[in-house]
Amino acid sequence: MGHDDERADKVRGRRSPPTERVVQVLDFLVARKEDRFGLSELARHLDISKPTCLGILTELVRGGYLVRDPATKSYGLGPALIAAGRAAQQGFAAGSVAHAHLAALTDEFTTTCTASAVVGDRIAVLELTSPPGVRTAVKVGEMYPFAPPVGLMYVLWDGDDALQSWLRREPTLPVRLDRERLRKVVDQCSRRGYLVETLTPVGQQLHTLMAGVAAHHLPPELRALLGEMVSSLGERVYLDAEHADSAEPHPVSLIAAPTYDADGHQAMVLTLYVGAELGSAEIARRGKALAAAADAITAEVGGRRPR
Repeated sequence: MGHDDERADKVRGRRSPPTERVVQVLDFLVARKEDRFGLSELARHLDISKPTCLGILTELVRGGYLVRDPATKSYGLGPALIAAGRAAQQGFAAGSVAHAHLAALTDEFTTTCTASAVVGDRIAVLELTSPPGVRTAVKVGEMYPFAPPVGLMYVLWDGDDALQSWLRREPTLPVRLDRERLRKVVDQCSRRGYLVETLTPVGQQLHTLMAGVAAHHLPPELRALLGEMVSSLGERVYLDAEHADSAEPHPVSLIAAPTYDADGHQAMVLTLYVGAELGSAEIARRGKALAAAADAITAEVGGRRPR
């Protein structure tokens, strides 16, 4: 081995303590993705001085890899990790499998389709397909609050513990909880394998406006007003029993269906956007096609439906 090769080996083997500390911070927060930590907590857990830790956190927040809650001054995972994760995902089966099935649905129904999941305390858009020339309302890497009234479909098929945990989160907006209707929604969606949402145009605008917004960013008066407009949990879900005798078409915002991981827990939610009035038969046709795609993804990535 020549001198150049020896020097190259030494360079490759050289360690960088500052870089290691950055990796330490990210590894710690990724392993505790549902929690947030203050500066003192992180410095203590990682055995890093507070000034050094603050410098790392500040740069990671500036880059979007972490977010800082201005109210609690705590840190959690940020949206830039979605873009990085999506790039890494291209080398794994789940990303390519999901994209292929979403593309097939887009071709069949000429509409936008997405795959999204809960990342930390946010909902993140992971994959998207749309017809040529169509400007989409959502983007890959976009983040939404995972707290009532946003996020029901991400716990709907994951058992009562997941549902109750979501309900205990601080609401992004004040909402009314109609437990009887929510139970009907859970029962029907569990039985047929997909959810049909009938958001009004005003409701759609509200949810778009709420992208990335936390509860404490809104004045109490505005939160109360928006809460009245959003309606109660489960009210926006189309239930077959309520339209059994009606031949009229129904305004449908979107249809959603879950994929599952190897432990039988919800992994991603596939969404097929509609934004039009559909008859009951067409709603069922699209819902079954979406659920079939979700089941195919589950099988291809080694997941399984819960018992």
